[in-house]
Amino acid sequence: MNSSSPRPTTLADLDARARDIFRDIVETYLETGEPVGSRTLSKRGIGLSPASIRNTMADLASLGLLDAPHLSAGRTPTHTGLRLFVDGLLEIGDLGREEKAEIDSRLAAAGSDLSSALSEASLLLSGLAGGAGLVTTPTRESPVKHVEFVLIGPGQILVVLVFDDGQVENRLVQMPVGLTQSQLQESTNFLNFRLKGKTLSEAAAQAVDDARHAEATLDKAAANLIEAGFAEWSGDDPMAGRKLIVRGRANLLANSQAAGDLERVRILFDDLERKRDLIHVLDAAQEASAVKLFIGAENPLFSMSGSALVAAPYMDSQRRVLGALGVIGPTRLNYARVIPMVDYTAKVVGRLIERRGLNLTE
Repeated sequence: MNSSSPRPTTLADLDARARDIFRDIVETYLETGEPVGSRTLSKRGIGLSPASIRNTMADLASLGLLDAPHLSAGRTPTHTGLRLFVDGLLEIGDLGREEKAEIDSRLAAAGSDLSSALSEASLLLSGLAGGAGLVTTPTRESPVKHVEFVLIGPGQILVVLVFDDGQVENRLVQMPVGLTQSQLQESTNFLNFRLKGKTLSEAAAQAVDDARHAEATLDKAAANLIEAGFAEWSGDDPMAGRKLIVRGRANLLANSQAAGDLERVRILFDDLERKRDLIHVLDAAQEASAVKLFIGAENPLFSMSGSALVAAPYMDSQRRVLGALGVIGPTRLNYARVIPMVDYTAKVVGRLIERRGLNLTE
């Protein structure tokens, strides 16, 4: 017996009729938020009888693309069906001139304070998209200018980092057994040669990797010091100092149409309070160079609320990711409108930070 998981359904598995009916069901659902019945589709001029439509809907349900909330009701797309629609059938255009102008003007009016600009970005996304707007504040990503290991007492070493923006930070680490003064200097030289001009996140990843693979040129005690130094620098809480700005929770209640919707919104409100988890989800969006979607059960955080998150990273002119922003709401978000809106807002935020030199340490 083959115990492997069934192959996911693709558009190639659907004939022309099934594809057309599937598209009409999803588009109607996204427009109305209501289950879609065969009579509704037949009235839209699809050219098929309700009985023929029902047969095709049953086939789509057997593929896991449609669901029936109630036995006598119409069908709604499953999370799997929405993913298939978004990836293969959704037609995404560009934002209109008026919407772009509104985003530009509102963010420009936020001034030179980063917190105000990011808060305004979250607020305008919630208003324009009809969900809740989310923005993560960035970690400080000024390049490293100089690294120094300083012996300050028995068994203790001070790790000093000097950044291009003039900031200086330090941490205490335990001195590896057997480390000599020459090895201490060797560690300092090793890091300064390789890490100058890189951000702390880039430096931490490369430093440990380089030290582990430089056995021929770097003493083991020095390599251990480098790894210990950056492990201490990472800290126990990588989220420390980072904030999640959430605006527009009321929009989620305004778009609820039934008791079931209200219960899902209540669960989503609980999810929004788990800011650490949401920051992790938005950080996952930073791995992409464009908009990323999380639909319902695709992410454990949204499995109960059945929500959808459309997110995008915002970057500086060197395409270094500074943070992420997005819109969260029910799975019936207007993806064709929200996706380009989130994408454009992320680009504008990145340009503002770069052009105005907004203070990333606030």
